[in-house]
Amino acid sequence: MSDVTQILSQIEDGDGQAAEKLLPLVYDELRKLAAEKMAHEKPGQTLQATALVHEAYIRLVDVEKAQHWNSRGHFFAAAAEAMRRILVERIRRKRRLRHGGAQERLDVPAIEKPAEENRWDDVLAVDAALEALGQEDPRAAELVKLRYFAGLTLPEAAAVLGVCTRTADRIWAYAKARLYQELGT
Repeated sequence: MSDVTQILSQIEDGDGQAAEKLLPLVYDELRKLAAEKMAHEKPGQTLQATALVHEAYIRLVDVEKAQHWNSRGHFFAAAAEAMRRILVERIRRKRRLRHGGAQERLDVPAIEKPAEENRWDDVLAVDAALEALGQEDPRAAELVKLRYFAGLTLPEAAAVLGVCTRTADRIWAYAKARLYQELGT
């Protein structure tokens, strides 16, 4: 059993000090995952990759809400999902009227040139399409989250889901087609 898996088991058993041991072991990988997610966001975000990692980490290792981690891959898949939810929550919050959602946000350099296409709509559209896919086929939605948000390869995602690579490949093809259909692209 790897160090990460052992520490995850300790956290699950309620060991509050185990969470402190886990962060140094997984921080670099979580930071890469967060940086990848932030690269897809609109420029000028106030949320930085480091803050995204910390917020996701706090949600994952909350000792009061003990979670069961089957493996290291399961933990990183959950981390990717937590990051996705944090980004969606931030976008929805910024869209609320009381947070200036009805006003167009422009950076000073953006005033001089045409504003870029708002990528928030894309993030929310993908989230809605993924939720719809999850209602129809939860396993396909989970595979998309593992591949797209956790950055796992098809064989790694297949192992996390407990299916063979060939089955995962068929599910992946189906999921991509359904998402393209949902997004109208």
